[in-house]
Parts: sequence; C-alpha cells; structure tokens
Amino acid sequence: MRPSTKMQRIVLAFSVFVFAACAPIPRTLTVSAAANLQPAFTEIGAQFERATGTRVIFNFGATIQLGQQIEQGAPVDLFAAADRATIDELAARGLLIPDTVKTYARGQLVLYSRTDNAVQLQSLPDLTKSDIKRVAIANPERAPYGAAARQALQNLGLWETLQPKIVFAENIQQTQQYADTGNVDAAIIAHSLAINSTGRWVLIPNDLHNPIDQALGVVKGAKNERAAREFAAFVMSAAGRTVLAKFGYAFPN
Repeated sequence: MRPSTKMQRIVLAFSVFVFAACAPIPRTLTVSAAANLQPAFTEIGAQFERATGTRVIFNFGATIQLGQQIEQGAPVDLFAAADRATIDELAARGLLIPDTVKTYARGQLVLYSRTDNAVQLQSLPDLTKSDIKRVAIANPERAPYGAAARQALQNLGLWETLQPKIVFAENIQQTQQYADTGNVDAAIIAHSLAINSTGRWVLIPNDLHNPIDQALGVVKGAKNERAAREFAAFVMSAAGRTVLAKFGYAFPN
C-alpha cells in the first residue's frame, strides 16, 4: 500500500527539520575598524568569507569612538584602529589579547576636492587662497588622520591662519563627504578613500607628520577569538596586503 499524501508531507517536513537542525551554523565575526579602512576591509572581508565561510560584520567609525565602545563592553571580536597608540593602550588595560597586537599598515594623507572645484589645489599652502572658504579635517581629538592633518598644517605654519576655515568631521569618511557634497571647498582625507573616488587629490608629503601606523588586536574575551585571529592573519597575509596596497597603504619595516 502506498503511503497517503498526508503521510508523505509529514515525512518530508520532518526530514527538512532534521536537515536544518543538523546543518552547521555559519560563524559570524564582528570587526570594529577605522573609517579609512572601509573600501579595503570590505574587499578583504569578502575574500575571507569565501575562503573560510566565516561572515564578517564591520562597524566602521572614528578610532577613539570605537575604542570607547570596546571599553564599554561592545560585542566586538577584533579591533583595527587607525593608529598604534589606541591599540597599545587598550592592550595595556587588558582589553585586547597582547600577542594579537600587530601593526598591519601605514596610511597616507591627501589633499582632496571635487573635480568641479575652480581652484586647482596642488599643496597645503593653497588652502590659504581666498577662494577656499571652508576646509574639512577629521576631528583630531577622535581620529588619527585628523591629528596627522593638524600636525601637517602646524609644521607648515598654517594651522593658526586656517582656523577660521577649518570644519571638523566625526571621522575621515565624513570628512570626504563634506567635500563631495560641496559643504566644504577642500578636505584632508585618507589616500585609501580618495584613490577610487570621483574627486581630485594630491598626496601630502609624509615628512609633514608622524607616520600613520595602523594596528589591530583581538578583543579579550571575544566570542569568536579563533575566527578573529584567522582574520587578523588574513589581513597580514600576502592576499590581505595586496588589497591594502591597492588602496594606497604602505607597510612599515
């Protein structure tokens, strides 16, 4: 006797339930990363997911703000900052696993503007021109790229002169957005954001500021420590460095 249609449906439904219950649950990794990393880390994250099956969820923002979130217990597995000092401080306070702390890249500043800007900006002193009314930088108290921008202007003796023009953004991405939307005439942003943009940009000499060495570390007590270590290793690997180099990062000796 052939089983009834109703019985077949019950057996099929039970089989689907058992299969779903036994299927492995994909790992999910939460990474807090400095805003300058969004283009590069989005690509690295996609490569890592294809290679390992681990899904990466990114939280991009200003380095100091992300560090404060970790201090307050945010459920983060790995932190990639825009500097080394923030990572070292968190590690010293027992919030990061010491042996995972690594410098993974060195950033670069550029002077950035829209392509329809009437003023052709070739160097930082061009910001003093009367046609340049507003200049955006990331808040130097919260973002390492903003601190480097301020230092570069100070070393050229331009900081005080430009004070009436300076507009602070929350992070380096917002700094670029201010320029792209025409809210400012120029901005000092990360090379990694400018390199594939529609804007016009010129590199700022590295000797005008301290090196922008960027470090990462696995958060102590991370829910997914193993996956976080694997992602950190992937960032430091040849594949990861290839992507970082494509977005204008260098690598300290």
